[in-house]
Amino acid sequence: MDLSWSDPQAVFSQKGASAMGGLGPFGRLILASKDMQEYTAVFFRVLKGKDRYMVLMCSDQSRSSLHLDYDKTTYGAFVDLDPVKEKLCSRSLIDHSVVESFGGEGRVCITARVYPSLAVDEGAHLYAFNNVAQRT
Repeated sequence: MDLSWSDPQAVFSQKGASAMGGLGPFGRLILASKDMQEYTAVFFRVLKGKDRYMVLMCSDQSRSSLHLDYDKTTYGAFVDLDPVKEKLCSRSLIDHSVVESFGGEGRVCITARVYPSLAVDEGAHLYAFNNVAQRT
């Protein structure tokens, strides 16, 4: 993989939410069904670049709905912060079909519309996850 990290979507396509790494991915599964058939993953992945760490924030709609005809684009953006020196935080606002997520205290904003069929009303759940390869 090219370590220039110029395309967050390309990086995400090689390192999605389920791929384990040394520093993540970690984040939340939003509008998740109880059986995990549907969820929208909003997460961070810390990558080691040539001379510094890079933080990638992603919103993955690939499993957001069982419906096949809805857009399930995955979005990603690099967060301009040094995870060694700065706190990494995110917030998500969820309003029916809109998931709006902010990373790095508002430095990055990713908004997506999702249309779950199972994870609605009382069937919607929120889970945290941390797919670190090795835990000490």
